[in-house]
Amino acid sequence: MENELSAAQNAAYDYRRCERVWQRVDPTLDPYPDVRAAAAMAADTPSDGLSAAERNAELTLPGAQADPCCMGTAALESLEVLQGFIREELADRRTYLFLARRAPTAEARQVFRAIASDEGRHARRLLAAVYLITGERYCPAICYPPLRCDGYCAALRERYHEEVCGGFNYRRASQETLDPCLQQLLLAFSQDEYRHANAMLCLLSGVM
Repeated sequence: MENELSAAQNAAYDYRRCERVWQRVDPTLDPYPDVRAAAAMAADTPSDGLSAAERNAELTLPGAQADPCCMGTAALESLEVLQGFIREELADRRTYLFLARRAPTAEARQVFRAIASDEGRHARRLLAAVYLITGERYCPAICYPPLRCDGYCAALRERYHEEVCGGFNYRRASQETLDPCLQQLLLAFSQDEYRHANAMLCLLSGVM
């Protein structure tokens, strides 16, 4: 046993002495490149025994995400789209309140006010989503154009097409994001927009 311990100590001593000799001969040379490479690889390998490449491969498996939380990095890619939706919702709310003041019937006024309320709710929910994603409040700078009404039927026709396009855009945005919570929010708003379009269709059919 003592002989084995003495041999191990001598081997360690010879290793260090040889390295010092090599440093004097040429400091740029490494006498033990394989040993150092093995030591570096061992240091880079985590305690679970997986290499960085193996760990990255695991993250590509279904359900394995580095940031699994809702309204996180997966939703960050949709930030500009959400900000555009906020501006559109605020502008639509203003338009419906404008139409409610000029509607020819009590039914139409009630429909326009209800939709204006929905658009305002959409804007507030989207503002909250942006805050969850970024941690910062978004204050949209909106330059509202003057509102005009070219006639009741023309206004209903215009709003119908705007709402249908809104429903389509919300659905498409929901398909483009990987964030499950954002998907649900955008799909719900898509259904609301299509419901608004149907309300315009009903009002228009009442005056045809």
